[in-house]
Amino acid sequence: MIRIAAVGDIHMGPDSQGVLRPAFETLPDCADVLLLAGDLTRHGTPEEARVVAREIADLGVPVVAVLGNHDHHDDRPQEVTAILEDAGAHVLEGRSTIVTADGNRLGVAGTKGFGGGFVGRSAGEFGEPLMKEFVRYSRRCADGLRTALERLAGEDCDVRVALTHFSPVPETLAGEPLEIYPFLGSYLLAEAIDTAGADLAVHGHAHAGTEHGMTSGGVRVRNVAQPVIGRAFHVYHVPVGARLP
Repeated sequence: MIRIAAVGDIHMGPDSQGVLRPAFETLPDCADVLLLAGDLTRHGTPEEARVVAREIADLGVPVVAVLGNHDHHDDRPQEVTAILEDAGAHVLEGRSTIVTADGNRLGVAGTKGFGGGFVGRSAGEFGEPLMKEFVRYSRRCADGLRTALERLAGEDCDVRVALTHFSPVPETLAGEPLEIYPFLGSYLLAEAIDTAGADLAVHGHAHAGTEHGMTSGGVRVRNVAQPVIGRAFHVYHVPVGARLP
């Protein structure tokens, strides 16, 4: 059994320093890893990233993260990434990492992802160049996730997790206005997860959404945006060699 703590959308700024640290310091007692599902800052500034870095440094468990749209707002995602990595986090974008959890190998593949909508009501690569690029960017994110998951399949991992900010399925968006679903996720992420395989998919972004969902291929999806889970993090117990019950 691997214990996966996860949270997204913590939106930290200078006035929130130390808010999550007491809860995070309990992680070695209840979890084997902490996953951060994006929107870790409010505006993506280095100052805000340093606040997050101090919250997650030296926790005693591995920390794996993806950035969210807020973390890109100041157009300095590379600086934000570097600050978080200096604090010990593995920050993923179209990449994967493997951490040891109670003697088991946990592989995490990550991407921010992007929007575009879901089957039957999704954007297509047609029309103006800006619309084409919108969809192509979403596809590149999904392709990066698929490639990273496939790479993990050859690394003898006991459990594989897909970590994104945007949602792969509409079910975890329930509670959000239908009009903004295309800006909250993309079916391309779910296609990537089902094609490559995973034991669990974790995302954030949808503050008014729902925690539980599933891809059409049967992979459990969890929306861990902090306003949804209502706590510093939630812990999921994933059986080794079997999908989440």
